[in-house]
Amino acid sequence: MNAILSVTFVLGVCGVVGAAGKVDPVGTWRCEYTIADKKLTTEMTIKKDADKLVGKMNWPDQKDEKLRNVKLKDDTLTFSVVRKFMDNEIPIDFTLKIDGDMFKGKAVAEFMGNKSEYDFIGKRDKKDK
Repeated sequence: MNAILSVTFVLGVCGVVGAAGKVDPVGTWRCEYTIADKKLTTEMTIKKDADKLVGKMNWPDQKDEKLRNVKLKDDTLTFSVVRKFMDNEIPIDFTLKIDGDMFKGKAVAEFMGNKSEYDFIGKRDKKDK
């Protein structure tokens, strides 16, 4: 009987520890980045649709741009989005490391054959918790 209780306790503790270590990207994120010494903001929303992640990004001048190829591996979220700016379409690839309700990462944009990389940080809205 003690052996059964011990195994049950160990499995229960492992389950709690495993659940606590899971990263959940779902929610609305307030994001910041800097380009040419100018601080900029955007809002990103991630949702779960059946067994996959989907989302959109909103800038002050562009709304509801669909995130593409949204993937979560361990604590790293990756996706792409197209930024429309002055009649140009700029593809941007994101790699973000999530830590609780915050993330830090990189965005790589390609414009006129040139690639630019910039830091991208975000914080999840508390109302989404």
